[in-house]
Amino acid sequence: MALSISRTHGLIKEALDYRAARQDMISSNIANTDTPFYRPRDIRFEDALARKADDLQKRGTNTLKLAQTDAGHIAFQSEKTSHKPITFFRDGHMARNDGNSVDLDVETTEMSKNSIMFNALIQANKAEGRIYSGVIEASQKVN
Repeated sequence: MALSISRTHGLIKEALDYRAARQDMISSNIANTDTPFYRPRDIRFEDALARKADDLQKRGTNTLKLAQTDAGHIAFQSEKTSHKPITFFRDGHMARNDGNSVDLDVETTEMSKNSIMFNALIQANKAEGRIYSGVIEASQKVN
């Protein structure tokens, strides 16, 4: 059993992992700017993080379970039960003559936004660590 610092610690860790994966995907889009017929990809993970946060906070447990009347039936699996990010093609820009639809301005803007969010998560993680360090230091002074 792993030691859990807080309920949000796991959420911050997953969010950092998702942000790193998104950074890699955006970098791949930029690297393929001149690849014919390349379509830019992106990751949508905000919904997955919201579901994970609900699970961690024990919210949303009032759901109606689907009855499985026979053991041979395929079990119901909702997309909402998955905490995995969803990858998709980010189209919406005109493709060039070679069929490539990567817009360098959009990619660099998305990379900047993602970097800001990644740094904010790092700062939140550091702040949480300082809280626990303060508690440990204060408990050592009492003894």
